Amino acid sequence: MPVSATASAREILTNLHDVMASRSPAQAKLNSVVRIIAEALDSEVCSIYLLREGLLELFATVGLSQEAVHVTKLAPGEGLVGTIVANVETLNLAEAATHPDFAYRPETGEEIYHSFAGVPIIRRERAVGVLAVQHADPRRYADVEIEALQTVAMVLSELIANADLIDATGAPSTRPQATGAVRVPGFKLVEGMAAGVAVFHQPRIVIEHTVAEDVEAERHRVYAAFDKMRDQIERMSNQAEFGVGGEHDEVLATYKMFAYDEGWARRINEAIDSGLTAEAAIERVQQRTRMRMREIKDPLLADRMHDLEDLSNRLLRIVSGQLGTAAQMGLRQDTILIARNLGPAELLEYDRRRLKGVVLEEGSLTAHVVIVARAMGVPVLGRVRDIRRLIAEGDRLLLNSVEDLLVIRPTPAMEEAFEAKLALTQKRRAAFAAMKGEPPVTKDGHRVTMMVNAGLRDDVAALDLTGADGIGLFRTEFQFLVSATLPQRERQQRLYRDVLDVAGDRPVVFRTVDIGGDKALPYLDHAEGHDEENPAMGWRALRLALGREGLMKAQARALIEAASGRTLNVMFPMVSEPWEFDEARALFEAQREWLRGRGKPLPTDIRYGAMLEVPALADVLDFLWPSLDFLSIGTNDLTQFLFAADRADPRLALRYDWLSPAILRFLRRVTKAAQEAGKPVAVCGEMGGRPLEAMALIALGIDRLSITPAAVGPVKAMLRSLDRGAAMAEIDRLLATPARTLRPALEDWAKTNGVELS
Repeated sequence: MPVSATASAREILTNLHDVMASRSPAQAKLNSVVRIIAEALDSEVCSIYLLREGLLELFATVGLSQEAVHVTKLAPGEGLVGTIVANVETLNLAEAATHPDFAYRPETGEEIYHSFAGVPIIRRERAVGVLAVQHADPRRYADVEIEALQTVAMVLSELIANADLIDATGAPSTRPQATGAVRVPGFKLVEGMAAGVAVFHQPRIVIEHTVAEDVEAERHRVYAAFDKMRDQIERMSNQAEFGVGGEHDEVLATYKMFAYDEGWARRINEAIDSGLTAEAAIERVQQRTRMRMREIKDPLLADRMHDLEDLSNRLLRIVSGQLGTAAQMGLRQDTILIARNLGPAELLEYDRRRLKGVVLEEGSLTAHVVIVARAMGVPVLGRVRDIRRLIAEGDRLLLNSVEDLLVIRPTPAMEEAFEAKLALTQKRRAAFAAMKGEPPVTKDGHRVTMMVNAGLRDDVAALDLTGADGIGLFRTEFQFLVSATLPQRERQQRLYRDVLDVAGDRPVVFRTVDIGGDKALPYLDHAEGHDEENPAMGWRALRLALGREGLMKAQARALIEAASGRTLNVMFPMVSEPWEFDEARALFEAQREWLRGRGKPLPTDIRYGAMLEVPALADVLDFLWPSLDFLSIGTNDLTQFLFAADRADPRLALRYDWLSPAILRFLRRVTKAAQEAGKPVAVCGEMGGRPLEAMALIALGIDRLSITPAAVGPVKAMLRSLDRGAAMAEIDRLLATPARTLRPALEDWAKTNGVELS
C-alpha cells in the first residue's frame, strides 16, 4: 500500500470520529466501521469479533456472509480469531488455511479468501475482540497496514466498551474471590521474611478519549510529560538511599537511557500523528510493547521491556493528571507492595521505613527491580499468579520468600507460627554470625575451605559477614545482564578491581562470562543460538565466548589489568574438552603478553581453573591436568546433564536426587582423580550449600566448597559437629550396595552421630 501507516490510520480515524460522534445504535456504528476500514485498506473483507458470554461472536462484517453475523462463534483459542485473543497476538498470513489453528466455518463464505490479518482489540490489558481483514489473493499485509489496524483496534475498544457490547473486562474487583486464609506459592527473588498490609502499587488509568481534536496540542502535552518524567528520574537517581558504587547504579543508568530513548518518543509521536490523543498514543505504544513481551522467550530482553513498560506507566500518569502510585499517596503502615511488575525507579519512590516486602505477579532473578530491591534489603516474592483475585487492599500478608510462600489473611495460629519462625531465623542468624570467627574444622581436625558465590559488587560484603575464606565463584556475567549495551573494558576493569580491593588478601575466583542459553543478551547478535531447542546444551558459556573472541579478549584484558600486583584466579565455564580450556588459556596468555609489551602492570600470577559441568570432561581429565591449576564442579548443570533432566521442569525437579548413587559415585571418581593429580577440587553450586548434601561431599573427600552466603552458617555448624573419618567410612559402605537414594540412610546416620543439620 503506497501510503504510510500514519496516513492510513489518520484517514480511518477521521472517518471513525464522525461515526462515533453520531447518535446511531452501536450495531450500526460497527457496520460503518468495517466498511470504512475495508475501503481504506483496499481489503475485500473486514470483520469485527467481540467477546460475549465467553465466546467470540462475529458482530459486523463486510465481505463475509451477513447471515453469519451473531451466528458464527469461536471459543478463545479456537481458529485464527480465537488464537489471536488467547495469545493476545497479531496474525498476518498469506495463506490462512496453512496455519495449524485455522478453523473453517462454512456459514461465513470465507473459502474464497486466502490472506488473513487480525489484531486483538484490547481493553484494560485483556483481549476482548478481534479486528480482521481478508483478501482473495494470497498476500501478507504490509507492516503499515498492520500498524493502521492496531491503531484502529485501540479506538474500537473505547467504542465497544462504551456501548456495553462486551463481557466485563476483568478489572480487579474491590474484594477477592476468597475471604479466608490462603497460602500462595511463589518464586524467591530476594530472600527474606516480612509482614504487613497489602497495598496495590498502581491504580489502573482509564483512557477516556482516544481520538485527538488537535494533534499539535497533543504533541505538546507529550513533550511536557517527557520533560517532567525525566526530571523525576534524575532526582531519584541522585537521591538513592543505599549509597553509590553498586550494580544498582548501572541499573538506574540503563533505566535512565530508556527514558531518553528517542526511538520510543518517536513511536509515540507517530501514534499522535495518526490522530490519537496523547494518552491513547502512549497506550498504543505500550500495547505494542506488551505484545512483544508475550512473544519474547529471552528472559533478559523481556526484563528490559518491563523497564519500558514502567516508564510508559509513569508517562501516562503524568500526561493524564490522574492519581499516581501508592508511593505518591504515601504508606501509612508496614506494607507489602503488590504489583504485576515494577521498574527500579518506581521501587525507589517508596518509604523504606514502611515498605517491608514486594509481591510480583511476574518478575525474574535478573530483573532490574530485583537488583535494586536486594540493595535496599527488601524481600521479593515473584511469579505469584492471579494475585488480584486473591488479595484485597488492606489484607494482612505474611511474606516468606525463603520458603517461596505468601500467606493471605493469616489466622492467629498462622501469625504465631510466622512470628516464631521469624524469631528462630533471627536467633539462628545471630548464632551463625557469632560463629563467623570460628574455623570450619571437623571434629577430627580436618580443615575445610569455605568460600562464597557472588555476582554483584555488593555481594562481596558477605566475606566479612560470614567469615568465609574467599569468593570461590564470582559470576562476571551479571554486569553484562544488567547493562543495556556491552560493558566497556574500562567498566569491567573497575568492577573487578573493586571486588579484589574489598576481598583484600582473600582469594577471588572470577568465572569468565557465562551467557547464552537462558541468559541471552539482547544487544548481542547471537542468531546462531536464537532458535535452539535446548539452550542449556547449546551455544553458551565458553563456547559462545570462544566464538566471540573480541568479547573474551576485552574481558581477559580487564581482569588482568584489574589484578595488577595480585594473584588472578580465573575459571572457564562449561568446559567439555581439553582443547577448549587450552584455547581459552592461550587467549588470556596472549593478552597478558600484549599488556606486558605496553608496559602495563600485571598480576604476580595467573591461576587457571575449569568448571566441570559437562560429564564428558571427567573422562579426559588426564589430558587437562598439566595445564590446569584447579577444578570446580558445578553441580547444578552437572546434575541435569548427567540425568538428561531439565532442572527447570517442575515434573523433574524432585525426581533426581543429589544424594543418588549415580551423582555420588561420579563425584567420588572425579575427586580421586584430582587428588591423585595433586590438583585442588571444589564444589560450586546449590548442592554444597545444603548441610546434608555438604556432609556427603566432605565424606567423598571434597574439602573446598563455594556456596551462597546464607548457607555458610548452617554448613559450618554441620562441619564442626562432623567426624569426617566416620562419615567417609559410612558413605563407602552405602555406595558399595546403594539404594535408590542415600538420603534416608545419611539422615539417620547424621542423627545417630549428633551431626547438626537444622
